[in-house]
Amino acid sequence: MKTPFARLVFLMVFGVAGLAFAQPAERTPSAPAPATVVPGPNTMQLPQVPADQGETAKPAPEAQPAPVREARPGRPRIGLVLSGGGARGAAHIGVLKVLEEMRIPVDCVAGTSMGSIVGAAYASGMTVDEMQAELKELNLAKLFNDEPPRQDVPIRRKQDDQNIFFGPEFGVKKGGVSLPKGVVSGVALEAELRRLARIPGYVDFDKLPIPFRAVATDIGTGKMVVFDRGEIATATRASMSVPGIVAPAEVGGKMLVDGGLTRNLPVDVARDTCADVVIAVNLGTPLMKQDEITSLLGVTTQMINILTEQNVQQSLASLKPEDILILPELGDFSAGDFDGMPKTVPIGEAAARRVADRLAKYSVPPQEYAKFAAARTAPLVAGAPVIDEIRVTGAPRVNRDVVVASMETKVGEPLDRDKIDYDLRRIYGRGDFERVGYRVISEPGRNVLEIEGIQKSWGPDYLRFGLGLNTDFRGDAYFNLLASYRKSWLNKWGGEWRTDLQVGRNSFASTELYQPLDPEQYFFVAPRLFINRDPISIFSASNKVAQYNRTYYGAALDLGAQFTRYGELRLGLVRGGLDYTLDTGPVVFSPEQSFFQMGGVNLRLYLDQLDSWRIPKQGWSSILNVYRSEPGLGATDPYTRLDFSAIGAGTRGRHTLQSGVRYSGPIGGSLPIYAFTQLGGFQQLSGYSTGQFYARETILGRLVYLYRLAEIPLFQGAYLGASLETGRAIGQLTFPPSVGPPNPTGWLGAGSLFFAVDTPVGPVYLAYGHSFDGANAAYFFLGRP
Repeated sequence: MKTPFARLVFLMVFGVAGLAFAQPAERTPSAPAPATVVPGPNTMQLPQVPADQGETAKPAPEAQPAPVREARPGRPRIGLVLSGGGARGAAHIGVLKVLEEMRIPVDCVAGTSMGSIVGAAYASGMTVDEMQAELKELNLAKLFNDEPPRQDVPIRRKQDDQNIFFGPEFGVKKGGVSLPKGVVSGVALEAELRRLARIPGYVDFDKLPIPFRAVATDIGTGKMVVFDRGEIATATRASMSVPGIVAPAEVGGKMLVDGGLTRNLPVDVARDTCADVVIAVNLGTPLMKQDEITSLLGVTTQMINILTEQNVQQSLASLKPEDILILPELGDFSAGDFDGMPKTVPIGEAAARRVADRLAKYSVPPQEYAKFAAARTAPLVAGAPVIDEIRVTGAPRVNRDVVVASMETKVGEPLDRDKIDYDLRRIYGRGDFERVGYRVISEPGRNVLEIEGIQKSWGPDYLRFGLGLNTDFRGDAYFNLLASYRKSWLNKWGGEWRTDLQVGRNSFASTELYQPLDPEQYFFVAPRLFINRDPISIFSASNKVAQYNRTYYGAALDLGAQFTRYGELRLGLVRGGLDYTLDTGPVVFSPEQSFFQMGGVNLRLYLDQLDSWRIPKQGWSSILNVYRSEPGLGATDPYTRLDFSAIGAGTRGRHTLQSGVRYSGPIGGSLPIYAFTQLGGFQQLSGYSTGQFYARETILGRLVYLYRLAEIPLFQGAYLGASLETGRAIGQLTFPPSVGPPNPTGWLGAGSLFFAVDTPVGPVYLAYGHSFDGANAAYFFLGRP
């Protein structure tokens, strides 16, 4: 989150959400069968798993390690307290490194937010070296990009990428429009947390190698919640659910968010757990000076710091003379700089060494510490459970068979944690859930893998918007505005009704009922209505001399098959009409006939394994469309038109090479003028005007090179690029010499230089194009060209 935009969003939503917790919270009644919690007026109790779930409340066999032995008589029990601080929290690892070097045993750990993550990893047996190795692999995208690799997204969702969508997906309900609870759902975050938690399954945190506590906040009451049992990954995810950024964790019927709002330095929690002596690591929330607060960003930052600092000061006031406070000097290191976390480890290490003289009195002899360390990091001997059944819960709208069919984890196989984490991201990528998790339930003689899917609370009806802008700086600037309304899960097989409306240069409206014919959604039927309006510009060299309006409307009925995430095949009947009229230009361009009946058969094959449609860096995609216009089906003219395009991309380091081909033209004959296609513009014979060649047959081939200038977290990055293109327009529309010189013919060559950057509203391109015969043009695009 290095960019000012990303940092501003992070701070604003965190700060605004935090206001809800600024006032003192009232005490709530105890829940039935409460977990052990720290007493106090600002604490609430977290319910255990209800008794009627039977075996589900029992830890899996591999989650029952022997705890580290109790401190020998006479030695004080040491509680380690790790504060929150986002990416700054990686400094805790440096502190742990010094504690191990000085042979200081830790008898319990209490942590908040990032402190809970580091604390859980250490308490469950991960070594400092292992934590540092994992830290090098973590970054903002890995933690907060919930989407699976695009290659594994269902093909129907992939097709959305070809539109100009931007921004969030809105929910549509009777009460109005609603938004997701967070920018990310936490699926990717929770997967990484499971990797860091050495012990899987439901477990009593007192039975970990080191007893552990994680602190979260109940967003409904503003009270602190202390986890002393459950899934470690669930507890730490709840503790780090920054309001507005990461969707709240729903546990025991409560909606939980970041614990820093109520107890960023949980000293009292550590004392209640075991501590005679507290070693507290406070990452700090320094307040800005008044003259530094000069913007909305400054006000928001100060507000967050005040909220957190208030409860930290209360915790610091409770420290006793024998307790030790460690203060890493992190300066301006951002809480959102997850890509730079390894830089903070030496800072934490240095801070611990500054109080080494005070820490030394809690050091134990080498032999004693060796036993402690061996018990903490003892290997787990139990193997992965073999799955006997897969269940899907919490999603009454979504068909279980559809979810299970998308998984690589199968009944009869041992549970592979990497595979199931990947499955969860793939399930989330379907677009039906706001959160997906799992647990293994041990029933007599069998293991059940339960997929816990929480349906989108703002669904099942959705609204999205899109925006596209482009110009070649020759007097015309074009825009397109798009709105899409989708009603999902109309029935148990996943029926979907979608309506799209776009206005601008290329206007259209369409509505389609997509109805799968089997639970796995391999086969489907899709009736649709549509109307498209496109302007067709006619050029004399680079001068526009006329413009047609082509309006195509009608109805279609498609039968199709989906190849899961690889592609889709459709075969359908089309019936409608087409208006082809001269809008501006000499009368010589007036068509002899302006209305045509349309009727025919359409075959479309779409295959897609690109990693991104915005700025592809890896993979391939192709689209084949064959339309047969048939008088027997009501058409005015008989013809067959073939449209084919393909793109491939590969990347090594900062270098990406893309290749693409495109062909459009007749099969076995000619085409009427209203079925001609256009060529020309950026990366379609750069240097020429957009759509300069209007012809019966167009051919294009291109190579594109991109050099990545900078990485942008959660986006594709910023690039410098160049392209080489060759193409031909066969059977161009002709006009008298008096109108102007004709367009070039034959094989043409062109190239471009461009700058491209991916942004929250889509990719932006600024380019210069040059053709081999001397034509030049500049281009600007918002949205993929």
